[in-house]
Amino acid sequence: MKWVEFQSPVGLTAMVLLLAGCGEAPQSALVSAPAPPSANLDGLAPGWNIIEPGGDTVCSDGSPYKFFVRPGAPDKLMVYFQGGGACWNGGTCDPDLKPTYYVNLENTDPAGYDGIFRFENPENPIRDHSVVFAPYCTGDVHIGDAVTRYEAPAVEEHAAHSFEIQHKGFVNADAVLDWTYKHFYKPAEIFVTGSSAGSIPSPYYAMRIAEQYPDARIAQLGDASGGYRMQGQEVRPHDRWGTMERLMQSPDFADIESESFDYASLYINASKRHPDIAFAQYDTAEDEAQKFFLSLAGQEPPSLLSIIDANQTDIRKGVSNFHSYIAGGDLHTILVQPEFYAYHVDGTSVRDWVVKLVNGEELVDVRCSDCAEAEVTEGFVSQR
Repeated sequence: MKWVEFQSPVGLTAMVLLLAGCGEAPQSALVSAPAPPSANLDGLAPGWNIIEPGGDTVCSDGSPYKFFVRPGAPDKLMVYFQGGGACWNGGTCDPDLKPTYYVNLENTDPAGYDGIFRFENPENPIRDHSVVFAPYCTGDVHIGDAVTRYEAPAVEEHAAHSFEIQHKGFVNADAVLDWTYKHFYKPAEIFVTGSSAGSIPSPYYAMRIAEQYPDARIAQLGDASGGYRMQGQEVRPHDRWGTMERLMQSPDFADIESESFDYASLYINASKRHPDIAFAQYDTAEDEAQKFFLSLAGQEPPSLLSIIDANQTDIRKGVSNFHSYIAGGDLHTILVQPEFYAYHVDGTSVRDWVVKLVNGEELVDVRCSDCAEAEVTEGFVSQR
């Protein structure tokens, strides 16, 4: 008998069959090759790991970009896009004034978050998931690809001057996804989500992730962005960020015009490509932060809830697989807050609703009836 060394599982199977045919291998040797792994998480320590991708990634002020990975079950993956404001003019973008966005990642640490980032909590629906955390520091809600020059105003001792902002959210997100694709081969369950500024692009990135993992069950949840709507304003932030040039490279977004592009467009066009994704949105009825950013854009809505309703009406016309949860009150974001385990509407808690979303169970829409105040579990004490 001639012994041949094979280097692949296929070759090993061939060798076993060859020996069996010669009558020299016992029946117990006829085993199939082991299944390929779902992920390669070698080298990652328990808890949060910092990944520094380098290349063209960058924060708004030119400082380095990084992201975080927490290994868990290799077949369960959450990709989370951090929030942190936005900017589109000299007054809001100048880091020396009062910037309305995270300028860099100097103080970013996902270990300081609550809600779904409390992995020791047995009630946490993603406590077993592997987590890829995409930080935010570009002022463009993760969907910019431009270096934009702004004119800062003169304010007291602050002299007027010009400056540049690196709106490179697309570039940074690309690096996060490239690393994810190289390390997670075949996750079975994927939860794509984000809060505030990270909520807005989450349907778009869920679509892109679905392209990479066509066999995975994918759920998406936007946390606290349902009140942003184009209402004829002359200044469109996405024009300053270079958003349209990048989006229109995708055939699924090629027909969108800058004048009509808004938050709802991301849901509608992502669903055209992947209607099998479970799309979802959470908001509180009078979110104070969303109202603040609407005022910066020149809008003064009497009720945020009316804008949320208008957006959801548009989304539902084009997305059959969309569900929403609207809680009472004015809290901004829920996924990173202790209120994630305490808010409910008519007996349906936010936590239980998200559990069904993540697990692929049937969802119903939830909407506050008396929306002035949130319904809170008895005994819960807010830290705000």
